[in-house]
Amino acid sequence: MALLTRRNARRVSAVGSVLGVLVITSATLAPQAAAVDVQSKEWYLDAMGADDIWKISTGKGVKVAVIDGGVNPATTSLKGQVLVDEVPASVSYHVTHDNSGHGTSMAEIIAGTGAGGGIKGLAPDAKIIPFRVDTGDLRGSDEISKTPEVAKAIRAAADGNAKIINMSLGGGPTGGDVEGAVKYAVAKGKLLFASIGNDGDKGNMPSYPANYPGVIGVSAIDKSGTVGKFSTYGDYVDLAAPGLHIPSWCDGKFNEYCDSDGTSPASAIASASAALVWSAHPDWTANQVLRTLIDTAARSWPKGKPSKYLGYGGIRPRRVLINKDINPGPAKVDPLAKENGVGTSATSSPSDKAPSGKPSKDAGSANGPTSAAAKDTDSGGDTQTWVIIGAVAAVLVIGGAGFAVLRARRNA
Repeated sequence: MALLTRRNARRVSAVGSVLGVLVITSATLAPQAAAVDVQSKEWYLDAMGADDIWKISTGKGVKVAVIDGGVNPATTSLKGQVLVDEVPASVSYHVTHDNSGHGTSMAEIIAGTGAGGGIKGLAPDAKIIPFRVDTGDLRGSDEISKTPEVAKAIRAAADGNAKIINMSLGGGPTGGDVEGAVKYAVAKGKLLFASIGNDGDKGNMPSYPANYPGVIGVSAIDKSGTVGKFSTYGDYVDLAAPGLHIPSWCDGKFNEYCDSDGTSPASAIASASAALVWSAHPDWTANQVLRTLIDTAARSWPKGKPSKYLGYGGIRPRRVLINKDINPGPAKVDPLAKENGVGTSATSSPSDKAPSGKPSKDAGSANGPTSAAAKDTDSGGDTQTWVIIGAVAAVLVIGGAGFAVLRARRNA
């Protein structure tokens, strides 16, 4: 099944997600930075407290599978970071060929070293295992016939040494093969992140694989904490991460970086966040890593009523890492069991996911505001008031984040 690239209208016409079609969920804008100064554009590193994070964890010892349009291991930022030898032969065809630059960008956002002025990843000592699928940029019948389907790539990643699987793509329902592959990966103890989609302002079609039980759907916020208008929303959004004005390669020529918007980089940043936590706590299970990220997410609403725009809130790995007494909870209990339509007893496990692919809804209100102010209690940053979108206007202030988070109830 082909994956179509969605580009900003200033570059080429945008392509929305349609039934059965997966879409790479980032939009590349006009070039903003050459490689020599791209790190100055990575605003989210400061917002998330990366310098403090790296004193505790850099992601060392954690491998992240990047299922995308290929990863170029020869960029200055990825040299030594991409474990091509760990890709099974059955899915290894042209894994280092990235015709669009998208997969390479996601890999750099996760684990780039920043060498040569390239993108500095949030988890710079993590390693990348690349898996190439059809992103709509394949060239010739040979590439099309030999490039594996998404389901096959997920299963191959699940059988490997990657703890985390990042899927910065999404679209309409993909059928049982992908859903089955997701269940297989979850049963193997993997943590799967996927972009929630870029159709929030164009029909808001449900996005898969983010909508499958076992996949953590990630929406995109800007530096103020406001959700991107394009960010698809619904009761399958689990977490949020920075996704606007994020540097990425302009194209597969790898000559310059562009300013990009999308839930693709948001998913990559969430994956990197999990790598940081898992590196610091290697004995934790996927459930425990996810639970601590949920518990520490930036939000101004009760945890039990997740937002349909931001899920449980803006991801904050620093909050997990600095808390030496943090309780990760039971190893075998899925923290998203309720959303995934299964019980929350101690007997629940990742392999107990409901087969429907549609998380259950809670009783939240649809009338909450969709953005909120934030104050970083560590940095002393000023509280800011943001525009409220929705039927109820209010100013909601949260503490402990370098960026704000949006507020809205999960139910429509």
